[in-house]
Amino acid sequence: MGDRETCNHSDVTDFILVGFRVHPELHILLFLLFLLVYGMVLLGNISMIGIIVTDSQLNTPMYFFLGNLSFIDLSYSTVIAPKAMVNFMSEKKTVSFVGCAAQFFFFALFIVTEGFVLAAMAYDHFIAICNPLLYNVHMSRRLCTQLVAGSYFCGWVSSILQVTVTFSVSFCASRVIDHFYCDSYQIEKISSSNLFVNKMVSLSLAAFIILPTIVVILVSYMYIVTTVLKIPSSEGRKKAFSTCSSHLGVVSLLYGTVSFVYLTTPSNPELRKVASVVYILVTPMLNPLIYSLRNKDVKQALRKILWKKKALS
Repeated sequence: MGDRETCNHSDVTDFILVGFRVHPELHILLFLLFLLVYGMVLLGNISMIGIIVTDSQLNTPMYFFLGNLSFIDLSYSTVIAPKAMVNFMSEKKTVSFVGCAAQFFFFALFIVTEGFVLAAMAYDHFIAICNPLLYNVHMSRRLCTQLVAGSYFCGWVSSILQVTVTFSVSFCASRVIDHFYCDSYQIEKISSSNLFVNKMVSLSLAAFIILPTIVVILVSYMYIVTTVLKIPSSEGRKKAFSTCSSHLGVVSLLYGTVSFVYLTTPSNPELRKVASVVYILVTPMLNPLIYSLRNKDVKQALRKILWKKKALS
């Protein structure tokens, strides 16, 4: 009992990431699947950033936010996927204490930042549809930059707090994390400390950081729907809704899977891992497709780039 009380986080030098509890033969299949999806994440998001940066016609607030969204998607997938793929092919499946804390920090940073950027995009749509005559006044370059900078600041504050409370606890009971990455819930499960402070910090972050982004998105769309329904022509209503449909799809996919993982009863750990794959890899893979397939400006910019390459060759 005395050893248990004196044990602290400095006694642990590494953790074991269990990953998916499948037959060893299937680890190669998991590696190839992750490699394929992660490759599509890289290709799609780097292409989207490249198109936005090179085409001057896409120098608007919406594409400024979209470019940042692609960078964030690319970043938090990169924080998780490469290490997971290495562990699929490794027998040890370990991650150092510092490596685990770093992975947790950057993942929390980018996932929280994405929530705020999505809220900023909802506000952008709200201004564009509900107050189009003053759009250029409200959505200035300066404001857009401040919104994105504020998103990163909130993500940074959130990740600092989460990492501090999560990795300052004792890990005497176990160092085995039942996940393919350093997930906060699974890290707390192997802690032997009182987690009251951790729970209070999580609730505070949810109340003051996560909840406001959801409120901004919901209120923005309430006003958008009300305004669109007042448009007399069906063509005008269709055009207005198509402007928001891509963003709404991305928001629903991200918040739906994250809510399932962190708000539902953890009765099936393997199902939670699959859901985690959706928001870590599948959502970042689909986001560029959703925005490019339903966006005439992006498709036109892509055609211009391909035509220039064809002309040069």
